[in-house]
Amino acid sequence: MQKCEYAEITAISSRNLESAKKAATELNIPKAYGSYEELFDDPEIDAIYNPLPNHMHLEWTEKAIRAGKHVLCEKPLVLTTDEVKQLMKLRDEFSVKVGEAFMVHTHPQWVDAVKRIGRGKLGKFKIVQGFFSYYNVDENNIRNIKEYGGGAMWDIGCYPIHTSRFVFGDDPVRVAAQVSYDPKFDTDILSSVLMEFPSGQASFHVSTQLVPYQRMSFFGDKKRLDIEIPFNAPNNKPCRLFINEGIFSQVKEEEISYPVCDQYQVQGDAFSRAILEDTEVPVPLENSLGNIATIQAVLRAGKSGKWEDVVK
Repeated sequence: MQKCEYAEITAISSRNLESAKKAATELNIPKAYGSYEELFDDPEIDAIYNPLPNHMHLEWTEKAIRAGKHVLCEKPLVLTTDEVKQLMKLRDEFSVKVGEAFMVHTHPQWVDAVKRIGRGKLGKFKIVQGFFSYYNVDENNIRNIKEYGGGAMWDIGCYPIHTSRFVFGDDPVRVAAQVSYDPKFDTDILSSVLMEFPSGQASFHVSTQLVPYQRMSFFGDKKRLDIEIPFNAPNNKPCRLFINEGIFSQVKEEEISYPVCDQYQVQGDAFSRAILEDTEVPVPLENSLGNIATIQAVLRAGKSGKWEDVVK
């Protein structure tokens, strides 16, 4: 985000000053604070980026809002729909911008894919299929600590959920899921999910203990669209998506390439422009409410073995 055109990173804070100063020196950031409150008290700071562990998002986003700061908070924004509603009330009360940091939402390949599908490029669009995995069995990693909001669904399952909702332009009505838990960590490590949308269906698999892989595919009655690297989009080479009439077709596959960009810079600029121009942030809390309601329904479905309604 230090590359942003519409934002300037002027300060960083930590729970102790030594840590903050070390990071500030390494990143060439002018100011360092030994507490989050000191950062909030700085009148020159307009907006806060909150990348803390999941279970700390609510507390420190709330405090930043009360300090009159705009907030871009890492995903997942919070861990319950009630907490989202709590932040919505505060956002409105203090008249600030609050957004969830789904960097994929503003990446050119996703913006273009959504437009193409919406214009009927695939014909009658009906199906989404996704996969996202990596391997991590470090017991000290926050992604493997249940109390910190760990687990595959909160960490990476949120992406195929968010992007499926993005493309359909709607929330799923109900979900079914098979969810496996690590016997030591008690966090979800493998899930297979089916989501029923008003106009179609989506399915995906996520895991924190499989070979690293990611792909999102979208199917219409005429063509299929594949996003090669949907989530960890590289910042050193072009991103690509492919459109094909089917694997049994002899028609040449269409490849669309996007210029090199850094999706975190794009995200930072989009959020900053929303502040400067007083427009809606890319991923507002209303969007977060739908995503978190879906994640909660998936986890319930994994426990119940039944279809679960998505309830906001």
